[in-house]
Amino acid sequence: MNLDLDTAAAEWIAAKEAERLAVERRRALEDHMVSLIGLAENFEGTENSDTGRHRIKIAGRMNRKVDAEKIQEIAAEHGIGVLLPVLFRWKPEFNVAAWKSMDEATIRPLLGGITTQPGRPSFTITKGE
Repeated sequence: MNLDLDTAAAEWIAAKEAERLAVERRRALEDHMVSLIGLAENFEGTENSDTGRHRIKIAGRMNRKVDAEKIQEIAAEHGIGVLLPVLFRWKPEFNVAAWKSMDEATIRPLLGGITTQPGRPSFTITKGE
């Protein structure tokens, strides 16, 4: 590449804008495909679809954030502090497998310390045979 610094900077700005527009278009297409397949915005798990020409795999995620102080207070109030290292990786991070295997009456009080928001689904699209 034989560009002066000013030209390289200008081309970089143009490339970044093209990248931003491409990401915006890709996300709009992903949202549209989620809608066409009939998935809820906040689905969790994996959904596969085959058009004959394309195989589409969509992995939906939920982003969970834990308020460590609040969780510890709630657990102490309900006498379940001993379960915190089982249910959370103590940073704390959410341990989904342990959470889903626990009795609902046990985990219900902890819900006040957890925020759940849908994450963007990830896509894998390949051409069909």
